[in-house]
Amino acid sequence: MNQFSTHSQDYLIRLAKCFTRDKEDLLELLARDIIKIWDSNRRLFICGNGGSAANSIHIANDLHYGLAAAVKKEKRIGMNVDALPANQAVITCLANDIGYENIFSHQLNVKASEEDLLVVLSGSGNSPNVVNALREGSRIGMKSYAILGFDGGICKDFADVPIHFPINDMLISEDIQMIVFNICFQWIVKFKNQNI
Repeated sequence: MNQFSTHSQDYLIRLAKCFTRDKEDLLELLARDIIKIWDSNRRLFICGNGGSAANSIHIANDLHYGLAAAVKKEKRIGMNVDALPANQAVITCLANDIGYENIFSHQLNVKASEEDLLVVLSGSGNSPNVVNALREGSRIGMKSYAILGFDGGICKDFADVPIHFPINDMLISEDIQMIVFNICFQWIVKFKNQNI
């Protein structure tokens, strides 16, 4: 094996080792809560910073349109999902006027309701804006998930359901976020199409 092959195999092995059996139960719980939100016409809010922000927008797109398009047994619109980092005008306004640490919590205060669902994505679990989102979600009465890397940070203590992958690698942490939702997405489609 050459150096690149060794590197790529090591990366994939470290990624695969993150998905231990105990994570499957948490992912199924997340998938079932997404179904509940969709079936009850409640809203899903998702947020993160940097690569996690980009992932939250990607995930919101998949759930808004792709999920309904993939479910053949039900004629329905997509999920009511909002990626909180998506609106640059809102983000820059809030960051400028009330502080970057409040860019997600303020949006939840305006948009979210009790029984909506909140998911935060964070490598470190320590970013003040995602911690504040979890605090605001709790105040509102939302159920919250946090998909976390490294040691889980502060978010591990604030989320109702922390899904913690203890990997000290930001790139793998961000890959995990997408894999978690891709697993959930495909399972929800199978569940809806086959009633598994």
